[in-house]
Amino acid sequence: MHDDTEHHSHGNRVEDLRLITGAGKYAADWNVPGQLYGYFVRADRAHADIVSVDASKALAFPGVTHVFTGEDAIKAGYIKGPHALTFPGRDGMQARSPDRPVLAHRRVRFVGEGVALVIADSAGAAQDGAELVEVEYRDLPCVVQPEPALATGAPQLHDDVPGNLAFEAEAGDEEAVEAAFAKASHITRLKVESTRVAPSPMEPRACLVTYDPGRDEYLFNVVMQGVTTLRTQLSAYTNVPQDKLKFETRDVGGGFGQRTIAYPEYCALMIATKASGKPVKWVCSRVEGFLTDTHGRNNIIDGRLALDAEGKFLAMRLDWVSDMGAYLQPGAMGHIRNTITCMTGVYRIPALYASYRVPLTNTTPVASYRGAGRPDIAYVVERLVNHAAQETGIDPADLRRRNFIPPSAFPYKTPTGAVYEIADLPGLLDKALALSDWQGYSKRRAKSKDAGKLRGIGISTVIENTGAGNAAKDEIEIRLDASGTVTVYTVSKAQGHGHETTLAQIVADALQVPHAQVKVVQCAVDSTLQGNHTGGSRSTVGAGSVCHLAAHKLIEEGKALAALEMHLEPSQISYGHGEFKSNESGRGIKLADLAKKKPLSILAEGKFGSTFPNGCHIAEVEVDPETGVTEIVSYCAVDDCGVVINHAIVEGQLHGGVVQGAGQVFGEQVVYDPDTGQPLTASFQDYYMPRAGLLREIRGQEHPTPSKVSPLGVKGVGESGCTGSIPVLVAAVIDAIRPLGIQHLDMPLTPARVWGAIDNASRQSS
Repeated sequence: MHDDTEHHSHGNRVEDLRLITGAGKYAADWNVPGQLYGYFVRADRAHADIVSVDASKALAFPGVTHVFTGEDAIKAGYIKGPHALTFPGRDGMQARSPDRPVLAHRRVRFVGEGVALVIADSAGAAQDGAELVEVEYRDLPCVVQPEPALATGAPQLHDDVPGNLAFEAEAGDEEAVEAAFAKASHITRLKVESTRVAPSPMEPRACLVTYDPGRDEYLFNVVMQGVTTLRTQLSAYTNVPQDKLKFETRDVGGGFGQRTIAYPEYCALMIATKASGKPVKWVCSRVEGFLTDTHGRNNIIDGRLALDAEGKFLAMRLDWVSDMGAYLQPGAMGHIRNTITCMTGVYRIPALYASYRVPLTNTTPVASYRGAGRPDIAYVVERLVNHAAQETGIDPADLRRRNFIPPSAFPYKTPTGAVYEIADLPGLLDKALALSDWQGYSKRRAKSKDAGKLRGIGISTVIENTGAGNAAKDEIEIRLDASGTVTVYTVSKAQGHGHETTLAQIVADALQVPHAQVKVVQCAVDSTLQGNHTGGSRSTVGAGSVCHLAAHKLIEEGKALAALEMHLEPSQISYGHGEFKSNESGRGIKLADLAKKKPLSILAEGKFGSTFPNGCHIAEVEVDPETGVTEIVSYCAVDDCGVVINHAIVEGQLHGGVVQGAGQVFGEQVVYDPDTGQPLTASFQDYYMPRAGLLREIRGQEHPTPSKVSPLGVKGVGESGCTGSIPVLVAAVIDAIRPLGIQHLDMPLTPARVWGAIDNASRQSS
């Protein structure tokens, strides 16, 4: 084993040894004596009335103990799922949120919706029993695309959502935008789609629920991104008080926003464990995951950008259609709130206006997915800027430079009311241009042409809001015991982020003790701490900052205790490297000795606003015109995520985000048959995932401007790579094929789609 200094200098995380040696414990690994197993009967059609559910054959099957249906959901009152579109929309409109019983009642509205839950004494018996449940349906017409769902005469999903329009909102000043358009020298227009994707974390969903009748409590072993948000949502769905919902977790294999939600399956398991008197466990299959885990993105944006004769931006208008699937989910608000916050991008655009229409469709519900609207707004703004550069003949880097918010303008209040804290966009751009050898591109393009390849270069400069969260405050508890171990308690939850390393490092650095002396405990079962879940790139800004405050509070309280021990005043005590010392005599008391009489416990809290990480990414691709295959041949990223606590973890977050964005660009897309509503991409045989080799190397540099929001100076980083990579990679591909007369393609840029566009262009030119 390495010593502590060596251990951290190599970038190893505290978690890694446990995880790579198979010693992790994930949701499906939890078991308790006497548990039963659940299996869901799911709708095999997109839209239908439920005529009847006959469970008699299933109940007669050996091992099956119970079958629950929509009737049980209605009886329990588990019918109104929470959502977050709670702010007023256009003309004060309130979101129309239809009921969603945790097991479908009377109607199903997407393929995969839970119709019945079969409980048995083994997982196999539950699955076999589920196949014996007979459901009679009366088919109804369906609609799976968002724009047709809003059209007159479209099939209606819910009686209380007329026209399938769940919400309509607007932001900015429409009159100012139209006035600016009227005097503009040039208006760029582009309609783009941020495609529907399946988050597909490495660990499928799983949940074990145990009911304690004596305490009237439920204990969950479940995949999650933190206790507080999930507990709040489950309580809202079931009306069970929050203090009666307990959670025990250890490792979580990926999240991307998808783990935050109180899924109906978890509530159905609550019904089952209470009725059966035994713990009930359900493990999701990968196909079930494709059908029922919330999807991401799925925004259609019609954008216009107005410029004057010198290429200065005057105004921008964006008209959004944001598909939410069959029901509203809690993460839905990010598609509106976050896109309004960052609507101006990194540019000084005097007038902004956006309209939003939120339809419901016969598809899997949509919620947060890595970035939650931030990559979508970055995508459309950067596509417009690159399109404008092409149309006006201005170098895309120069067009950005002309329109950047200058460093002197920060904190910068945008036309839609957000306040960006600090950034150095010109410095970021200069560093990225140098790193990528922007000036040498024409030579590389000529070399690719000689090899029969089409080469393209793309640039994106993006900013995003991170860190604020919904909790009233973030709390951290630190306990010091007689061994000298410092234990940090938090209600945030890593899903691969490395909290056990980063939060420990923050505390250890503040206390000037070895990192190995600090242990991080996430989401302890009986914790009453407040705080945000891990999502929205907020944990280091929130929980991390409070760790720093708590460590310094421990030092101050320790000084007072040490002063008592040494019969001195606290002002006569200094602290360093795990020891309190008398300034005069040099006598000392170590941290561990302080806790020998009585363990020390420190509670600290903080509330922090949004930070605004930003970055400039430049990528080059080669497209094979014979096959449409695209290869990423260069990727440079310069990012400002404020002060960096652990460079290896930041690098890992950025790399993961960049590749996740590349997955959406080059292949990821959930596809439904438009006539039947059947999903055509419900397995990894049909759904593309980024693989090793898609992006061989990232050349990266940091360009930090320390945040003033948090005492650590940090900004969020978890979503930055995704936000920057989607627009830059699409820009590079468009640049490669533009000489053929192709001005626009929507994602995913699959070989078939790219080759088809090339073939079509060659036919037209001939």
